[in-house]
Amino acid sequence: MAYSILTILLLAFFISFQSLATFHVNGDTSLIERTCKASNYYDLCINSLKSNLNSSLNADTKGLAIIMVKVGVANATSTNAYLSTQFLTTVNGNDTQMKKLINDCAKRYSYAIDALQASLQDLNADLYDYAYMHVMAAEDYPNVCRNNFRRSSKGSLAYPPELAAREDALKHICEVVLGIIDSLAGGDL
Repeated sequence: MAYSILTILLLAFFISFQSLATFHVNGDTSLIERTCKASNYYDLCINSLKSNLNSSLNADTKGLAIIMVKVGVANATSTNAYLSTQFLTTVNGNDTQMKKLINDCAKRYSYAIDALQASLQDLNADLYDYAYMHVMAAEDYPNVCRNNFRRSSKGSLAYPPELAAREDALKHICEVVLGIIDSLAGGDL
């Protein structure tokens, strides 16, 4: 069930990403393959980069990293919007603890968006160490959300499966980006 939710979420992000991606540089299909083979999430990498073939086929390694960061921004933005919807739904109820948790999760995803946007600036300036640091932060922000649910009244509120799937998707996207940045910094690709 969680795997199918994750797959649906990733497809939704890829489709929404197609309308967001506007970055164009020079590259080829073999570069996409080589880049994704170095990733722990080959299928995610390939599907993300091929979801907007016009940008990916014309991208160098840095361009592929930028495209993947934009996928991460789309993911975090979608999750933030989902949490906002959940908060509005919960506001009608009397569960103040759940409202607090959801509101805090939305803040964490907002921080993740900010960190990913900062990594875009770092990548454009060839500041790969800073870009790496910002992507790592973006990957870690959702952990606070999960931990807060776990700590809530001795774990009385379960971490929503939909949110867990979204968190995993963002973490996997960030891992792909980190792998590409490693390649950039090491000159591997």
